[in-house]
Amino acid sequence: MLTDAELLRYNRQIMLPQWDIGAQERIKDAKVLIIGMGGLGCPVALYLASAGVGELWLADFDTVELSNLQRQILYRDTDIGQYKAVAAAQHLQVVNPHIKLQSLVEALNDDNLLALIKQVDMVLDCSDNFSTRDAVNRACVRADKPLVSAAAIGLSGQLSVFYGSRQWPCYRCLYPQADDVAATCSESGVLASVVGVMGTLQAHEALKCLSGVGEVLYGKLLLWEADMLTWRTLKFSKDPNCPVCGNVSNEVTP
Repeated sequence: MLTDAELLRYNRQIMLPQWDIGAQERIKDAKVLIIGMGGLGCPVALYLASAGVGELWLADFDTVELSNLQRQILYRDTDIGQYKAVAAAQHLQVVNPHIKLQSLVEALNDDNLLALIKQVDMVLDCSDNFSTRDAVNRACVRADKPLVSAAAIGLSGQLSVFYGSRQWPCYRCLYPQADDVAATCSESGVLASVVGVMGTLQAHEALKCLSGVGEVLYGKLLLWEADMLTWRTLKFSKDPNCPVCGNVSNEVTP
């Protein structure tokens, strides 16, 4: 149940006819894992915390650097040298003292991802490399959890929601080939507002999925070109030969 203080804090959401108290209680009961507390993870965590998602697990083993401050909006100069997950949790607890926060500073891989993801209701992938995204996707399919994934580089962004253990496609259905050769933000740069927009949209999709309000981007890829402010939405299907979710009945664990 929501407390009186929470009812007042979240009043502007609750008064929406599409949202109501039931939706707010559902997100309060949710436990969400955010992987990567960089340019995407910062706005994701800020909006989920502010909106009232009950528990956020922040995973990142990197530390804050001066070059991060241009776009990673949770951090300050005084955070330089600290673990991002720890500094982020400290700031988010001030933003909303009603939620629970957990910092995870170990590297995530096939050895620990599945056990971790089984404990949460949803995963938001805010990482910046294929190997991590691929490992997170595999674990989400095996654990039967939805995955909200975004990417941003230069003046471009993309967003989708995957649920490969159900009837919808997974990340590997969309990207069957490794893309670790693709440029990173440290190599090609990124405009601060681009990661802000994509991270905000990523949080928005998570809220829709957790609350049951609205149509989630399952089987759709949203593409944004920031220089021209153009949006495209592409549909894609589940690949029956996908090595990750093609034989989903053998992959899903209770």
